[in-house]
Amino acid sequence: MNTKVSITSSTAAEDDFGQRVTARLSAGNRELPHDIGERLRVARAQAVAARKLAPQLRTAPVVVQAGHTATLGGSWWTRIGSVVPLIALVAGLITISVMQDDDRASELAEVDSALLTGDLPPAAYTDPGFAQFLKADSASD
Repeated sequence: MNTKVSITSSTAAEDDFGQRVTARLSAGNRELPHDIGERLRVARAQAVAARKLAPQLRTAPVVVQAGHTATLGGSWWTRIGSVVPLIALVAGLITISVMQDDDRASELAEVDSALLTGDLPPAAYTDPGFAQFLKADSASD
C-alpha cells in the first residue's frame, strides 16, 4: 500500500513539473515567430501523447512475499532460468583458465626440454656474454 502512495505522489510531482515547464515554454513562445511557435506546439503535443502511452507500456516486476521478506519472481523456473546463464559463464571462465594454464605449462616444458637436450650446458644461458653472442649472431643473419 505504501508503494501505491509513493507511485501516486511521484506521478503528481511529475505532472506538476510538466505543467511548470509548459507554462514557461508558453510564456517564451509569444516572442517567437508564428511558424516556429506552431512547430513547438506540435512537438509539445506529440511529447504529451507519447507520455500518455508510456505508462501503458511499462510493466512492474512480480513481487512475492516469502516469509518476512519480499522477493522478485514467482516460480522456481524463473529463478533457475536466471541462474543457469551465470553458471554457464563461470564454467566457461574456469575452462578457459585451465586451458591457458595447460598451454603455458606445455610451452615451458618445450623450452626446458630444448635447453636440456641442446648442445650447450644450461650454465651457458646465464652467461652475460652469451646474450651478446646471440645478438651478434642474429645481426649477422
